[in-house]
Amino acid sequence: MTAPEWIITPGLTDYDAATAWMEDRVARIIAGTEPECIWLLEHPPLYTAGTSADPKDLTDPDRFPVHKSARGGQYTYHGPGQRVAYVLLDLNKRGRDVRNLVNFLESWVIAALDRFNIQGHVRDGRVGVWVERPDKPKTVTGQMAEDKIAAIGIRLRKWVSFHGISINVDPDLDHFTGIVPCGITDFGVTSLVDLGLPVTLDDIDTALQITFPEQATKFFPSGTS
Repeated sequence: MTAPEWIITPGLTDYDAATAWMEDRVARIIAGTEPECIWLLEHPPLYTAGTSADPKDLTDPDRFPVHKSARGGQYTYHGPGQRVAYVLLDLNKRGRDVRNLVNFLESWVIAALDRFNIQGHVRDGRVGVWVERPDKPKTVTGQMAEDKIAAIGIRLRKWVSFHGISINVDPDLDHFTGIVPCGITDFGVTSLVDLGLPVTLDDIDTALQITFPEQATKFFPSGTS
């Protein structure tokens, strides 16, 4: 099995066009005519509604286009300054284990953030990657404040994954206020730049490419990293 192809698309990519491209690439991976791939891109400002989206969590429906998505999860925001990584992997060759795939994606994001000395966390009942914010007031339940820095949502077709992750590098955080991100009201959203780091999309791309092989080897020992 060959290593995944890496594709980095500059500028802003239309969401529907990206979805159509993924559908086509997944079909080719299933057919064995194209390799797995990781696609790094940005979208224009928009909201996506996953298969579990609750309409009441779309608090400003006229703000940006809203796209229904076949990925799991609820409402998310995509926009400039956010690195989207679409992850098209063949689990027929890497092990048919959805939980393992999600664990891999979480660990991959955490490893990439660690290269910027940011400690990411996963939390039971809260999908995505979170950072603790001791500089902010505690939550109403007395917990330390935490902000979401990366979202995860995937779909499988014949055990080939698509959709993937989004990491907030330097998006306009006010754009998240038109939704309840992933249905969670007690915690906020942050970005690498919001945390005081002058990180660029190129920087996060490099971190993702460096950390992918080591994490893939850990979670998919029988597959190519």
